[in-house]
Amino acid sequence: MTRSIRPLAALAVLLLFLAAAGVVLWRHGARPGPSAPPRLDSVGPRLTSNQTSQPLAIHGEGLVPGLRLVLGPPLSRELPLVVVDARHAYARLPADLGMAAEQVQAVVTVRLAGPPDVTPEGEARLTVVNDAAFADLTAMVLSPDGRTLFIASPPTDTVFALDVASGRVEPLAVGDGPSALDTYKDAEGRPWLAVAHLWTGALHLYALDAPGSAPRVLPAPAGVLGLAVDGARGVAFVAEHVRDEVQALSLEDGHAVWRAKVDPNPRALVRWKGLLAVGSLQTGQVELLRREDGVPVATVVPKPGVPIVGGGTERFSAQVMGGKAVRGLVASEKLGRLFLASLGPNVGPNAERMEVSPNGGVTELDPERGEVVRHRGFGAGITEGLALDEEAGLLYAADVGLGRVRVLDARRLEVLQEVPMPLPEGTPLVRPEADFGTAGRAGVELHAGPRALALAPDGRTLHVLNRHTGTVAVVDVSEARAGRARVVRQWPVTRMGTQAKRRLGQVLYYADLGRTAMSCDACHLEGHTGGVFFEKTRPMRIYRSTTVLGSRDTPPYFTPASTHSLAETMRTVGSRNRFHKPALTEAEVEALTLYVSLLPTPPNPFRDAHGVPLEMVELPDGRRGSPARGQEIFEGKGNCTGCHPAPLFTLDQDARTRGRYLEVGTPNALPLRLEQQDLVPGAAPPSLVGAWDIWPMLSSGAAGFEVRDDNRLAVGTRFPLRAVMDMSGPAHGNMKALSPGEQDDLLAWLLTL
Repeated sequence: MTRSIRPLAALAVLLLFLAAAGVVLWRHGARPGPSAPPRLDSVGPRLTSNQTSQPLAIHGEGLVPGLRLVLGPPLSRELPLVVVDARHAYARLPADLGMAAEQVQAVVTVRLAGPPDVTPEGEARLTVVNDAAFADLTAMVLSPDGRTLFIASPPTDTVFALDVASGRVEPLAVGDGPSALDTYKDAEGRPWLAVAHLWTGALHLYALDAPGSAPRVLPAPAGVLGLAVDGARGVAFVAEHVRDEVQALSLEDGHAVWRAKVDPNPRALVRWKGLLAVGSLQTGQVELLRREDGVPVATVVPKPGVPIVGGGTERFSAQVMGGKAVRGLVASEKLGRLFLASLGPNVGPNAERMEVSPNGGVTELDPERGEVVRHRGFGAGITEGLALDEEAGLLYAADVGLGRVRVLDARRLEVLQEVPMPLPEGTPLVRPEADFGTAGRAGVELHAGPRALALAPDGRTLHVLNRHTGTVAVVDVSEARAGRARVVRQWPVTRMGTQAKRRLGQVLYYADLGRTAMSCDACHLEGHTGGVFFEKTRPMRIYRSTTVLGSRDTPPYFTPASTHSLAETMRTVGSRNRFHKPALTEAEVEALTLYVSLLPTPPNPFRDAHGVPLEMVELPDGRRGSPARGQEIFEGKGNCTGCHPAPLFTLDQDARTRGRYLEVGTPNALPLRLEQQDLVPGAAPPSLVGAWDIWPMLSSGAAGFEVRDDNRLAVGTRFPLRAVMDMSGPAHGNMKALSPGEQDDLLAWLLTL
């Protein structure tokens, strides 16, 4: 009896094993019958960069382990694939995809390769932008002794050391994407340079009294945009935009002394007494944290009734609804003030139906009382870097849109002088020279693009970093109060002549030729979203400024969608920004279109070393989710792919389906003076690639912002994806049928796109 049972038991076990295997094969997309060859359908994102390692998602059919991703000429690489099921695989582009310096991009054919007995089918296109050869000077600090300037170029992985006396330039060995700099003296009086990074999770510390020595490397978060070091206390404060946190790191071993959640995309950091001021690129607010433990003290933002002095928004003080991106921040304990560079308060719906409200200038904050004192608008240009001379009571403000540096009386915020930045001989111009400085237009100096300022310890010399020309202007400010500041020399930092048309496009992106206080960068800061503004097209309504990153593959453009190519958008919006003083030439349209088309989505931080989504993701609200389970929900029960198909997860990626306006039940307006808004339902389904770094969401910005009783905007949530899910109506996929755990998994998946 026992002997007869054993074979039956063995057969049963075998059948169970085969059944289980069948279930696994079914779950992973296999189908009974003859096996078809693996097929590549698409690769996403379609636009990427060689400035760092980039994850890729591969979509196809019949994918099997052992496949490789083949990049055609001119890159000619083979990459290993991690196949997770029959329809999904992942890879990671290496960071060493070099190209000829003049080549702006490589459009390569991508296909699959496998073992000798497998012949994959299908191909796709991938565009790799040559950022590694496109220097971009975005940060500058001065050594404590005033002898050396340090200048960062994130895409080329370079920090330049510039001797201010001789002009000699030496590059430093740094990590991947140096993005934030500070200099300091430690408790023993030794001078140091600190370098934080976008892509490397490390803080590099260079002993300035030991030139040539290797840096100390401490662990730090990636995605750092802001850095401030308290050398006496041995703490570095870093602002990072992956988790939207400020961390206080020990300079001894890099461990986090404290962490604080802050407004999205924090960048500007400055110390004031026992506080740390944090400026947000997305909300336009300044948060005050206690330096000892990171505890929030106050949030400072323009409110209705804040005084606006000068510029086109002066008479709209009562309609102020919040702030705009904080671009620069300096502190004065002597004056008891913080000064921030911005486009001024956000003006909301108004009876005059004023459409947009840029008014570049300087905003004065009282940190003791936690309030905005006033905004000094210049009516033209885009204020960027700031420097303060407390002893002389002078404030210096770099205008990246006009190519000038303003000298202000720090107490009265009155402009004492404007200093135009000289151009190196032979600098290419976006238009004929005769078109500048006439008919109310900006001068030729707008090609300089002053970005950052550094004041010498004695207050007699101001150093100006010119982003577009790759130079540092040395300005004698010893007689600045009398209006006699003057440029005495200019030092070249690095060669900026490569990819010449793209460079002209960069100038146009930041320039305010019409002196309207508007530019592409005014609404789309560094190509990204800069918060909410009152739209300048019909229907009249509060719209958020959308991101430009990666948008070239998802027309139509603008909000609401009204242009059908990047060139049409540049021609229409670019000329309108100038008030047609003058309209863009076709050469300008071509250069600006090229520049914008090369702005990729940043690499997703929720992928592992092989480009695969993390096994578990901690959500911004503290919950956790499984991206693998979330993907199944996205493609199945959630019913998401009808409006957000791969690889860019939008209908606008395909000419056959783009331009559709859908009504899914999410709020189509912010509830602020609704009688002055045109409430037209529907919106285009946006791309979900890079959604981890988008705030706020929805065309109205209602997923992120909320309206307070005093008619101003405030941060309602720092996790807009969750808000979109909560606000969804019955037509938004199948969101209402998902359990809390399924929602967490779906959100985790969306963060990995």
